[in-house]
Amino acid sequence: MKTCTINGNNQLDQSSSQNIYSLPRFRVSLVRENRAAAPSLSISTSVTAAALLAPCFKGIDREQFVICGLDAKHRIIGLNIVSVGSLTLSIVHPREVFKPLILMNACAALCAHNHPSGDPDPSAEDRALTARLRQAGELLGITLLDHIILGDDRTYSFADHSWPCA
Repeated sequence: MKTCTINGNNQLDQSSSQNIYSLPRFRVSLVRENRAAAPSLSISTSVTAAALLAPCFKGIDREQFVICGLDAKHRIIGLNIVSVGSLTLSIVHPREVFKPLILMNACAALCAHNHPSGDPDPSAEDRALTARLRQAGELLGITLLDHIILGDDRTYSFADHSWPCA
């Protein structure tokens, strides 16, 4: 078996039996955390999406950002908690958002987060993040269908508001 190594002269050596450095190898996998069956209905409105995702935020006293992977018919594949933040913010990067979506072979996605203040109106940071996630999704071929912000008694849907992003 041949291995790729770097010899003492910092040159790639594919046949050396004397390994100075060998390259680390990684396997990436997605692990299901529970046996819950995903709902078989197709997500076609922000109201349906918010109703399905709202229980993930019940009783949470800080911001939490989740991503929901969808198949080609917009049925839920699974959900991933991307970030749990503080009372006023949650740090979210497209890299962490799209990693589970790629692993679950998602065709589309919904993202959602809560505002513990109860006011779901988006901040400037929410708008900038949504624009960045839409761009990343376009590049990767995973359509971001909506970004929903949940408040106490109402929600905000970027899709329903024609994507008013930064």
